[in-house]
Amino acid sequence: MHRHRRGWQRGRGHRARRRRPGRLRPDPGAQLSAAPAATAWALHRPGSRDFGLLFLAVVGVSLSAPLTAMVTAPMLALAFWRNAAGAAALVPVLLTRERATLTGLRWRDLGSSVVAGLFLAAHFAAWLPSLSMTTVAASVALVTTTPIWTALAARVSGVRLPSAVWWGLLLAFAGVVLIVGVDVTVSAEALAGDALALLGAVCAGGYVLAGARARQRLATSAYAITCYSVCAVVIAVAALVVDAPLTGFEARDWWLIAGITVSAQLFGHTLLNLVLSSVGPTVVSLAVLLEVPGALLFALVLLQQVPPLLALPGVLLVVAGVALVVRAGRPATLVEPAT
Repeated sequence: MHRHRRGWQRGRGHRARRRRPGRLRPDPGAQLSAAPAATAWALHRPGSRDFGLLFLAVVGVSLSAPLTAMVTAPMLALAFWRNAAGAAALVPVLLTRERATLTGLRWRDLGSSVVAGLFLAAHFAAWLPSLSMTTVAASVALVTTTPIWTALAARVSGVRLPSAVWWGLLLAFAGVVLIVGVDVTVSAEALAGDALALLGAVCAGGYVLAGARARQRLATSAYAITCYSVCAVVIAVAALVVDAPLTGFEARDWWLIAGITVSAQLFGHTLLNLVLSSVGPTVVSLAVLLEVPGALLFALVLLQQVPPLLALPGVLLVVAGVALVVRAGRPATLVEPAT
């Protein structure tokens, strides 16, 4: 009997120790509410499937600049049609293969997708005019600072990125500068063009980050359709304001617009959006830097434009920087937020 009582007392003491003041249990609801934000900023090492999709996406976006250089239609018209046609092309995918993902979907779940579309429209509105105000080299170098802005935004939000990520960003950006051979022109118009290109990079970072948040709740097709549609509507309004035509082009321009839509929009942007939820916005925006050497190669083939002498070491730096960031990513784990 005494042994039973002592056992009961030990059990009671054990329970008392577990309920000792100061050892509060974490709130499961708080953990769940914080999970989507942490996941959206996560840095992952891409698997073999993600590597393949990123490769196809880089090939797609690399075709954008050479094909765009061949278009004589207004740039706003090009931006409108590639987004409108890209959204329309994904509707059958949403209604067939990913229709089940619409169950329980609420309008507020589309908020991040709408924000991403606004950022994408702002990116086009800022960057495209900069090409005619400053040198193409300066514009390209500045607009490719997107991964730096996404990494800074992640750090400000409390995510600790490994030091290798920052070194990789610097190496990759230095490679881009060598490739494009930035030509600094001191004039009011050139400085305004540089500022617009930099604004385009910041807006592109916002587009990637908002897309990463949206992809936590939406399938790729649902997100892309919403984002591209919002972007197309905003660009259409802008074209109306500046009196830029959206139709009446030659057949050659329509074929080029179709090619850009398939390569840059569907294979480029959409595949990048597909891997956003698995590799994170920093890796995706950094992979886009590979567009610069890819565009040089396609420009050599399609336009017979010989790349500058520093292109080869620049390409090596870009690849080394991207590899360094990818290696710094931890597979299937989240980067812990700073406390």
